[in-house]
Amino acid sequence: MREPIQRYFQVGLVSAMAYAPQLKEGAAWTELVRRIAVDDYFQVVELNPLPDPETRARVAALAAQGHMKLAQNAHGRLMGAGLNPNDVDEEGRQKAERTLLEGVDEAAQLGCTAMGMLAGHWTPETRERCMEQLRKTVTAVCRYARTKGIGVELEVFDHDIAKKALLGPAPLAARFAAQVRESCPNFGLMADLSHFPMTYETSAQVIPVLRPYLTHFHIGNTVCQDPAAEAYGDEHPRFGFPNSSNDVPQVLDFLRQLRANGFFCPERPYILTFEIKPWAAEDADIVIANAKRTLNRAWALLED
Repeated sequence: MREPIQRYFQVGLVSAMAYAPQLKEGAAWTELVRRIAVDDYFQVVELNPLPDPETRARVAALAAQGHMKLAQNAHGRLMGAGLNPNDVDEEGRQKAERTLLEGVDEAAQLGCTAMGMLAGHWTPETRERCMEQLRKTVTAVCRYARTKGIGVELEVFDHDIAKKALLGPAPLAARFAAQVRESCPNFGLMADLSHFPMTYETSAQVIPVLRPYLTHFHIGNTVCQDPAAEAYGDEHPRFGFPNSSNDVPQVLDFLRQLRANGFFCPERPYILTFEIKPWAAEDADIVIANAKRTLNRAWALLED
């Protein structure tokens, strides 16, 4: 493509993943958001839950200064506390719902237009009951979020490798989304390229099936063929990592599917964020540059 990708997408970064080593060492969120904001390749910063209102205010101010958009992920609220939005135990489900409602409030304070979440663990014996519980949680969160002008985006994960979440694969996620959309127009799905190999699917199998419900995209890599391989599972290693599944050809195929299914929207660009993570002693900034080079190469190969 001769036109820049930013004509069609708001390119962003999942900050807590890209700078996971720095956060683990105690780096301030404001420092990390600033590092992203000075790079004009990015228009969006995706955030995990932030520790306090003061940090949220400072981060929001940095984003405004950089003319950037903030997106909120509530994944950490659930996984960090071991909560499951499709818990068959009603008390456990309600705890998950409450923390997600708090996440909506945080997203509103930050000025986000949407909040991401994920489904929880399941068993084959309880799948249908889990679907009912997840619908209950998502509907409650969507209805509250709508009063704040916020959308709710459920990210589609693997169902039997790493996160072992209730949703996907794609057909099951589409079925669920169709049911929720009947009463919650502010609900959507988030598709992550790094999860496609883990659900045994390709971009051509995922994007058309989820097309009516997709509102947000992630792009990344995975190692998921050999459980003994380094970085196996939902670790989002850099592109070019040994034994990994995604690189320029898969990113190119992903872009082709997005275009074929109507997601190149210069009037209202969708968010497309890198979800990549340094492995072991790798340098975060180099891994981020790696991701940009990979996307740039795939974009250059995309036919006009």
